[in-house]
Amino acid sequence: MGNTQVQPPEEPFCDLDIEQGLLVVQLYVMPSFFLVVLILGLPLNLLSLWVFLHRLRRWTRSTVFLFNLTLADTSWLLALPLLIHYHLDQLYWKLGLPLCTAVRMLYHNYFYLSIFFVTCVSVDRYLAIVHPLRSLVLLGRRKTSLLCVAVWLATLVLSIPVASMTLLQTCPGSNRTVCTLYILLNEPGESLPYSLFCSIIGFLFPLLSICYCGLSSVRELRRRPDPHKKQRRLRRVLSAALVLFALFYLPYHLSRNAAIVMRAVYPDNPASWRPLDLAFFLEMCLCSLITCVNPLFSCFIGRQFRQEFHFTFAVMFSQCPGMQVASLISKRTRMTVGKRHGMSTVTPVCALPAPGS
Repeated sequence: MGNTQVQPPEEPFCDLDIEQGLLVVQLYVMPSFFLVVLILGLPLNLLSLWVFLHRLRRWTRSTVFLFNLTLADTSWLLALPLLIHYHLDQLYWKLGLPLCTAVRMLYHNYFYLSIFFVTCVSVDRYLAIVHPLRSLVLLGRRKTSLLCVAVWLATLVLSIPVASMTLLQTCPGSNRTVCTLYILLNEPGESLPYSLFCSIIGFLFPLLSICYCGLSSVRELRRRPDPHKKQRRLRRVLSAALVLFALFYLPYHLSRNAAIVMRAVYPDNPASWRPLDLAFFLEMCLCSLITCVNPLFSCFIGRQFRQEFHFTFAVMFSQCPGMQVASLISKRTRMTVGKRHGMSTVTPVCALPAPGS
């Protein structure tokens, strides 16, 4: 039969005359949410990539991890218009099974790439604070690059089963096709073990790692006498990373596994699945905000990136020749740029200065 099937449990996605919360979320909330995320997230991430590639002269380990995190976010955002069109087109997928599979795999892949690279940043900060000398041996420049490649490959392998569980469902009585998620499979015998495995490997282990690294780093900083402002800021950053990680990813995994478990417990009662399906789709919306939050996370983590990002953002939105860039950027950024150009102040500009000018 291939990957095009008719699944009675998905009838609500075919009978659009039925008024229910799940359809409201699918037809209106999700495309609106995704559109806002695309409008906000794509410029932020493209600007971040530009800063990484053209403004940063010295790349640390954290810089490499944050660059890969931004690259993962951007790849997902570039595919997001396909999903927006799909939801706005009344859940009618017209682009064929290969693109349906690619979009579902890309979402799953990006999701865990984000988790793993945030974890890498937390581990790197832990090594730099608690084991500063040993970290130079454990994670050199070459090993850091290889680790990033390994993360991309691992998440790709982790997402391969999504391809076999992605279906184009033919709606009864029409030629409409629905690009389904593996969470919504009629038979959870394959999707439930896979979802639990991904939750343990791709969420629980990274969460425990972030908890350990964050708490150990904060405890180490508290032991040091007279902590500097940088140390206090780093404690806040580590705490914020842990809180954001739990707020975005914990509810998503709980709702996803609960939706599949409900199908296994009540296989003949589709009505009992709907509340958890609704919760899961709402979590998909909320988790898409990560693509907008990650550039801000990069600003918190990387001081050099933050300075260059602020300066670039200020120059882009300055009005030439009336508005001076110096009024839009921080004192620390002005000092950094002034040193780079051999000046004590930053004069009004109409274009971004070329690196090394």
